[in-house]
Amino acid sequence: MINTDDYMKFVSDPLFPEENKEGDLWFLFQDKMLLVKEDMGKINIPTFKDVKQLIDGLEIKYHLGKLKDKHCFCGEINSAVKVSGELKFITLRESAAIIDKESVSVSGKAAQIIHFHKTNKYCGICGGKNEFANNEFAMKCKECGYTCYPKVCPAIIVGITKGDKILLANNKNFPEGLHSTIAGFVDVNETLEDCVRREILEEVNIKVKNIKYFDSQPWPYPNSIMIGFTAEYESGEIKVDGEEILHADWYSKDNLPILPDKTTIARRIIDSIICK
Repeated sequence: MINTDDYMKFVSDPLFPEENKEGDLWFLFQDKMLLVKEDMGKINIPTFKDVKQLIDGLEIKYHLGKLKDKHCFCGEINSAVKVSGELKFITLRESAAIIDKESVSVSGKAAQIIHFHKTNKYCGICGGKNEFANNEFAMKCKECGYTCYPKVCPAIIVGITKGDKILLANNKNFPEGLHSTIAGFVDVNETLEDCVRREILEEVNIKVKNIKYFDSQPWPYPNSIMIGFTAEYESGEIKVDGEEILHADWYSKDNLPILPDKTTIARRIIDSIICK
């Protein structure tokens, strides 16, 4: 087997190790809130040593793989269980800004595996009860044998430029004043580039050209991946759809509205454009 230690910091693996070690990392959730440990002002993912009292009562428990030399597990804590001391719950979005980048990534995987388990207890073909397939991240029906896999919903997100300005929009679900790039889910049998064109036309009524791939970011809220692009204005006048987008305009780097958090791909796209 190829040694991945220097190539990939996290190696996915559903197979449980023979035993727990005190330094193993446990990504535990309760009502979609992530359990963390606060120690001397620093927020970390708790280890087996920190949470071994909670593990026997877990409603859901999976092995995720290894982060560097540490096994990573996830689980669902009953909503009646209380924690105290150095342990507390925070939202997954909050964690992105305060724990290390590698742990953020594994937290997202943990959240999606738990969501997958909770939403696929029964077979979509025959209605039989599903069980976790131990050798892969999948659920298999006990009755008909049908196997289903975690659903990932791809979405595009695009920074649009017009000369030295960028188009930023306020979505109806955003806090007041916050503006970001255009984004939307990929339709059935649609290319990513066509999705970029369609979403922009639907939401702000303009056409674009020179669509280029930028980067991607897992988006575990609950099970998406954001695929980033940049594009240049071609034609049309801004007219918001009034349903998803409430306001949109062209902004220069000296006159920007409230922007998304720096941990998001939206902000990385914006910064890459305005910092040129």
